[in-house]
Amino acid sequence: MMERKRMRIGFLLGSPDINGGTYVIYEHGSHLKERGHEVFMLTREAVTPDRYQWHPKAKTLRWMTMEEAEQTEFDIVFATYWQSPFLLPQLTARYYAYFVQSIESRFFEEPDPSHHNNRDLAIWKAYCESTYALNVPVITEAEWIRSYLYENYNRESYLVRNGIRKDIYRTDGPAIAGREPGKLRVLVEGPVDVFYKNVPKSVELCRQAGVDELWLLTSSDIDSFAGVDRVFSRVPIHDTPAIYRSCDVLVKLSYVEGMFGPPLEIFHCGGTAIVYDVTGHDEYIVHDHNSLVVARDDDQQVVECLRALKEDRSLLQRLQEGALETAAGWPDWREAAAQFEAALLDICAGSPTSRTYVRKWVERRNNEKKEQYHLKEIVKFAAREEATGTDGYDRHNFIQVYHKIDREKIDPEQVQWFHYNSDEDTTVTANMTISGFPFWIRVDPSVRFGVIIIDRIRVTNVNSNLSVMELKNSKDFDSVYLGGTIKKVGRRDKAVFVSFGIDPWFYLPQITEGAVGDELEVSISLKEIGMTQYANRHNMQESRKQGGRQGGRLNRLKRFLRK
Repeated sequence: MMERKRMRIGFLLGSPDINGGTYVIYEHGSHLKERGHEVFMLTREAVTPDRYQWHPKAKTLRWMTMEEAEQTEFDIVFATYWQSPFLLPQLTARYYAYFVQSIESRFFEEPDPSHHNNRDLAIWKAYCESTYALNVPVITEAEWIRSYLYENYNRESYLVRNGIRKDIYRTDGPAIAGREPGKLRVLVEGPVDVFYKNVPKSVELCRQAGVDELWLLTSSDIDSFAGVDRVFSRVPIHDTPAIYRSCDVLVKLSYVEGMFGPPLEIFHCGGTAIVYDVTGHDEYIVHDHNSLVVARDDDQQVVECLRALKEDRSLLQRLQEGALETAAGWPDWREAAAQFEAALLDICAGSPTSRTYVRKWVERRNNEKKEQYHLKEIVKFAAREEATGTDGYDRHNFIQVYHKIDREKIDPEQVQWFHYNSDEDTTVTANMTISGFPFWIRVDPSVRFGVIIIDRIRVTNVNSNLSVMELKNSKDFDSVYLGGTIKKVGRRDKAVFVSFGIDPWFYLPQITEGAVGDELEVSISLKEIGMTQYANRHNMQESRKQGGRQGGRLNRLKRFLRK
C-alpha cells in the first residue's frame, strides 16, 4: 500500500442539501481532512454556508465551483453521483475514481409519453447505467452493489461500509417525548416527493394499521403532511437522535437503497424497524431478530406487522434488543473513514488514470445518447408514414415556448411546455412577463419529424390590452428567424413548415414595445401531421399528374427531404 501522504482530494457533489448520500460524503470528507488531507467539495454553482450548515463538519471542508476547480490540480477526484463521471475530463487530476452509493439507474420512473420532461427517461436511464462501465477504480458501500458491478461489468470494487456517529446516536440522551408503554409511536423517514422513497404509501399503511401516533422526519421543506401527527423537516443531524429516541419503530419502505442509514440510526437509539426486502437491507437487517422484513408492496403484511408490534409488546422488546446487539457491533465513522482512506491510497499506488481515455469515453457516451434520441424519433416517423389512418402510431407531441432578453442564451427554467396530439387542431396559450428589451420569444412547435401547419400566432399585451404582434398567413411568417431542424415549405394561405429532426425552433420578431413588467399572452394555433398524410390530404400526387400547382409543391417537398 502506498505510504500515507497529504493529498488534494476532490468530491464532485450533486447537492449540498440534506440527504443521506451527501451526509456520507461529508463524513468521509471531514475525516479525511482530520487525517491531514486537503478536501474539496466541487459543485456546479456557488454554495452558501446555510445550505450545508445541517452537518457540523461540512464547514471545515473547502468549497469550490467547477469553474474554479478547472484551475486546480488534484491528486484524485471522485465522481459521486451518476451525472458526475461526465464532468471528470474538465478537471486535472492524476487519478479519477467513482464512489458508488447505489445503482442510480433504478431511481428512474417509468417514461410518461404525455409528460415533456419524463418522456425520454428510458434513454436517460441507459445513459446513467453506462457510467458503471467507465474503467476507473470504484469504492462502494454495500455488498450488493459490489456484486452488481462485478456480475454486470466484471469490475472489482473496494467495499467500505458506512459508519455511524456513535457519539450522538445512542440510547441515553434527550428525547422529544418519552416512549409510552402500551402505545406504539411510529416514525416514517424520507422526502415526500421522491417516488422510490415511498413516503406517502408508508404513511397510509401506518394509518390503516391504527398506530397510536405517527411522526414524519423528512428532508422536504414542509410543516405538515396528511395523516401525520408531527412533522420534523430538514432537521440537522445532531437533532435527529432525540426524534429516534422518542419512537418505537421506524417504517422505511423505500424501493431503492444503497446501504440505508435510518434503520441503523434508530437501532442505536433503542428502536426497531419495518422495511421492504430492498437491496442493501441485508447489510445489517435480520428479519425477526432486529427488524421485520416484508416483501416489496405487500401492503397487508406491513399493516399486520404494525398491528403485531402494537399488540405484542414482547415482540417489540425482542426486536429492539436485537437491534441494540447489531448496533453494538457496527463501526463508527472514524473506522469507516480509515477504511476509505486505505482504499484511496491503494488506488493512488497504481498507474495514473488516462484523462484522454475519460474524455473519449464521455464523448462516446454523449454521441450514443444523441443517436438514441434520433433513432427513437426515426422509428416513430417510419411507423407514422406507414400508417394509413390516425391510429397505430405514437401521436404524443409537445410545443415549447421560451422567453429571454438574450436571444443567444436560453434559460431552461424559462420554458413552458404544452402537450398536444399530432393530427389535431391545437391552440395553446403561454403567459410571460417582459423582463427587458429587446424581448425575444422562441417557439419549438414540435418534437416530431413531420409537417407543421401554423394558422396563427398572436401576442397581446395584457396590461394595455393592445395587440403586439399577429402572424396569420404564410407571408407573415417570412419575418420569423428559423433555426434547428425546421424549414418553411410554404403555401400562400397558411404557413407550412417541415420538421426534419427533433429540435425545430424559430424566434418571433423581437418585441420592443411595452414596459418591463408587462404581461404578454402568446396564443399559438397549429397542427402537426405526417409528411405522407400531408401529401395525401392535399392531393399532391394526383395534382402532379395533372401538372398542377399542387404537384409543384410535392416536388419541392421531395427535393427538400433529399437534402
